[in-house]
Amino acid sequence: MVKVETLKIQGMTCAACVRAVERAVSKVSGVALVAVNFATEKAQVTFEADAVRISDIKQAVEDAGYRALNNDADADLHQKAKEQEVKVLWTKFLVSGLSALPLLYLAMGGMLRLPLPSFLDPMQFPLWYALVEILLVVPVIAAGWRFYTVGYRAIFQGSPNMDLLVALGTSAAVLWSLFATVRIALGDLRLVNELYFETAGVIVTLILLGKYLEAVTKGKTSQSIKKLMGLTPKTATLVEGDLEREIDIADVEVGDVLLVRPGEKIPVDGEVLSGISAVDESMLTGESLPLDKQAGDKVFAASLNKNGSLTLKATKVGKDTALSQIIQLVEEAQGSKAPIAALADQVSGVFVPVVFVIALVAAGAWLVAGQSVVFALTVFIAILVIACPCALGLATPTAIMVGTGTGAEHGVLIKSGTALETAHKVTTIVFDKTGTITRGIPEVTDIVPLGGLASEILALAASAERGSEHPLGEAIVRKARADGVPFLETEGFEALPGHGIAVRIGGSRVLVGNLRLMETTRAPSGPGLDRLKAAASELAGEGKTPMYVCRDGQVLGFIAVADTVKESSARAVAALHKMGIKVAMITGDSKKTAEAIARQVGIDVVLAEVLPQDKAAAVKKLQEQGEVVAMVGDGINDAPALAQADTGIAIGTGTDVAMESADIVLMRGELTDVPTALNLSRRTIRNIRQNLFWAFGYNVLGIPVAAGVLFLFGGPLLNPVFAAAAMSLSSVSVLSNALRLRRFKVAS
Repeated sequence: MVKVETLKIQGMTCAACVRAVERAVSKVSGVALVAVNFATEKAQVTFEADAVRISDIKQAVEDAGYRALNNDADADLHQKAKEQEVKVLWTKFLVSGLSALPLLYLAMGGMLRLPLPSFLDPMQFPLWYALVEILLVVPVIAAGWRFYTVGYRAIFQGSPNMDLLVALGTSAAVLWSLFATVRIALGDLRLVNELYFETAGVIVTLILLGKYLEAVTKGKTSQSIKKLMGLTPKTATLVEGDLEREIDIADVEVGDVLLVRPGEKIPVDGEVLSGISAVDESMLTGESLPLDKQAGDKVFAASLNKNGSLTLKATKVGKDTALSQIIQLVEEAQGSKAPIAALADQVSGVFVPVVFVIALVAAGAWLVAGQSVVFALTVFIAILVIACPCALGLATPTAIMVGTGTGAEHGVLIKSGTALETAHKVTTIVFDKTGTITRGIPEVTDIVPLGGLASEILALAASAERGSEHPLGEAIVRKARADGVPFLETEGFEALPGHGIAVRIGGSRVLVGNLRLMETTRAPSGPGLDRLKAAASELAGEGKTPMYVCRDGQVLGFIAVADTVKESSARAVAALHKMGIKVAMITGDSKKTAEAIARQVGIDVVLAEVLPQDKAAAVKKLQEQGEVVAMVGDGINDAPALAQADTGIAIGTGTDVAMESADIVLMRGELTDVPTALNLSRRTIRNIRQNLFWAFGYNVLGIPVAAGVLFLFGGPLLNPVFAAAAMSLSSVSVLSNALRLRRFKVAS
C-alpha cells in the first residue's frame, strides 16, 4: 500500500542540507519519492507501507545528521520551539557581538590611530596584544560553535553544507592567527600584523545576525497558515436537553448539538437547527459580507456568528472540517516543489564542494603568482564566506509559501507548486456554462401577456407547474411565491413529454409548454399571436426559454425562463482579456442559446452542443492547437475536463469530485477569482525568478570578486568581513523579496 507522510525536519541550515536529507531517505528500500522543503522544514515522503516503516525513514534522517518529527505533533509545541530558536540565535548574536566589537576596535586601533591602553599597543607589547585578541575571540567561537560541529560532521557524512564553508573559513583564520601568536612568543614580532582573529570574530557575528534575521523572516512567510490554524476556537458549548456545558473542541463528536452565541466563533462544521443570524465566513471564502443563516443552512468551523444565537448539529469535526482541509491543502502546496526550482536543486547538490575547490585553486594560484600567505589566506576565507547556498535554497519555496498562503487568505486555494507555475502560462480559459458563468438555477426573466394580465398568466402557470419537477416549472413556482401570487386548485395533471403539461383549473383546460404544444392544440393565430411569437423569438435569441400559457384553446401569453448570468461573469471575462487571455465557453446547450450567453459576457469562442463525456476531448483539441488551457467548472461532469486541462480550476461551491480533480479551488464561487488566481500565479513566478536571479547572480559575481578578480585590474581585494556581511544579507534579501507577495491585492 502506497502511503504519503509529512515529516518535520530539524537541523537544516542551507540548500545542501535539503539534498543530504533527500539523498539519505531515497536510499531507504521501499521509499518511492521524497521532497524536502528548506523554507517549511518539511519532507513529503511517498513509500510502500508494507515494505518500510516510518521509523526507518526517521532513522535515515537521524543518520544523515538531522532530526525528523511527525508532522501531526503539537503545533503549539512546534511554534514554541521555533520561537525559542529565534531567542537563542539572538542571545548568541549578542554574546558574539559584545566580544567582536572590542576585538574589531583593538585590531583597527593601530591603523586608525584610535586610543588604546599602552599595554595593548601591538608595536610595544605584541604578545599581550595577541593574547587579549585570543581571549576576545573565544566567546565568539563558543557562540558560533554549532557551525563547527555541524560543518565538520557534514564532511564525514558526505554532505558538505554552508556551515562547513563558515567553519573552514574561520578555522583557517584562527589557526593561522594562533600560529602567528606562537611565532610572536618565540620572538618573530613581524607577525603581529598578520593576526586574523578579528576577521573570524566579525564573520561569525555577522553570520549569526544573518541567521537570526533569516529565522525571523522565515517565520513571517508562514503567517498565513498560522493565521488559519489559530482561527478555530478551543471550546464549544454542548447542549444536552435543557443543560448547557462547555467542552474542549477535541471532545465534540458528529451529531452533537451545540449552541453558538452572538460574537462567538462556530466551533465545527454543522447544520443550523434553530435561530437566525448573520455569519462572517471571510476566513474561508474571502467574502467580506456576512451571510444570513437559518434552520437548514450549513455553517463552517471558525466562521464568526455576528448577531443572533444559533443551535446547530455537528456534521464534521476535527480534521474533517472545511478549515482543516484547507489548512492541509495549503500545507501540502507550500511543501511541494515547482519545476522552476529544478536547476537550483541541482546546483545546491554540488555547490559546497565546488566552492571549496575554487577557494583552494584561487589561493594556490595567488601563491604561485608570488603573493604572500596572508594574501592567499584572505582570498581563501573570502571565497568560502561569501558563497551562499542558502539563497539558492530559499528562492523558490519561500515565494511558494507566501504566494499560496496569500491566495488562501483571498479564498483561492492553489494545490501545488506545479499548479502555481503552470497557471502563469495559460493562454486560453475554458468556462463551463451552467453553474459557472450562469447561476445554474433558472429564473423567470419576462412575462409577456397577450391582452390579459401578467399576474393571471403567472397564477395559471405556477398552479399548473406546482406538481412538476422540471427546472423551468420550478422557476415559475418560485417566482409566484416570491410575488405573493395565489395558487389555484388543479386536477387531472398530465405530462406531455417534449411539449409541456396539461391540467384543469376551474373547469378550464390549461396548457403550459413550448410553441409546438400550442401548434398541436390549433391555438388561434392572428396579428396578436404573431407579435407574441416575434417577442418570444427575440427573447430566445437572448438565451431565454419561452413557456406559453393556453386556456381552453386561447393563448394568453408566455413566461420567459433563463439560467441567468452571474454578475461577476462579464467582469471576469473583461479582466482575462486585459491579461491577454482568450476566453472560451463549453456547454451542452444549443448554439443559439450559448451564443446569446457569450454575447452578454464577451466570450471569444463558443463550444456548444458538447456532451458531458466529450468536454475533455474539446479541451484536448485546444491543447493540440498549441494553447495552454485552464478549465473552470463546478460539476461532476466537469471532472474529466478539469483533469485534462493544463490547469483545472474548480468553483468551491461545486461538487467534491470537481474540487478533487482541480489544481486550483475558488472558495467563493465568484468568477472574478479566476483572474485573481492567474494574476497571483504570475506575480509569484515573477518573484521566484527575481529570487533565483539574485541568488545565482550574487554567487556568480561574488565568488570571482572574493577570488581577487578586481585586484588583478588594480582594484581592491575583498575583505572577508565584507564577504560575511554580503552572505548574511543575501538570504535575507531573498526572503524579504518573497514577503512582498503578502501585499498582493485583489483587483476590484
